[in-house]
Amino acid sequence: MKKIFNWKLGWALVLFAILDIFCTGAGMGVPFFNILLGLPVGVYLALRLSDKVSDTRSLMGKLLLWSAITSAFTVLLMVIIWLPAILMLFDPTADLANFGIPMILFEPLASFIGWLVLMILISPFLQMLMTLFGAQVTLWLAKPKPAAPVQTSLPDPSHG
Repeated sequence: MKKIFNWKLGWALVLFAILDIFCTGAGMGVPFFNILLGLPVGVYLALRLSDKVSDTRSLMGKLLLWSAITSAFTVLLMVIIWLPAILMLFDPTADLANFGIPMILFEPLASFIGWLVLMILISPFLQMLMTLFGAQVTLWLAKPKPAAPVQTSLPDPSHG
C-alpha cells in the first residue's frame, strides 16, 4: 500500500482515468459507479496529501482542487458520451419521447433536458461531493483523539 502512495502524480491520475472510464462503461453512460468511485479517491487524496501538507486550510484547498479535477474528467467523459443526445436537442425531427429516458417531468423535451443536465452536470458534482466526503471521513478518523483528563483523587462523599 505504501508503494501506491509514493507514485508520481501522473501515474495516480492515469490510474484514476482508467478506473473512471471503466466505471462509466459499467454504468453504461450513467455515472452511478463514478459517484461511488469518489469515496476511495477521497480516501487516497486525504492520505496522500495529509503527509505533505501540515496546514489544515491549505489541505482543504488542495482536497477541493483535486476533487474538482477528478470531477471535471467525469464531466468531459459525460459530454463525449452524451454528445449525440445533446445534438438531438437541435433536431426538430428527433423523437425525444421514445429515446428511452424516464419521463420524470411529463413532457418529452423537459424530461430530456433534465436527464442530460443530471447526467452531465449533477452526477459529476455528486462525485465531487463523494470525494470530499471520503476525504473528510478519512481525516476525521485519522485525527488523534485528545486524552481524557486523569483524575488523581476520588471525590469526597461527604460533600454531596
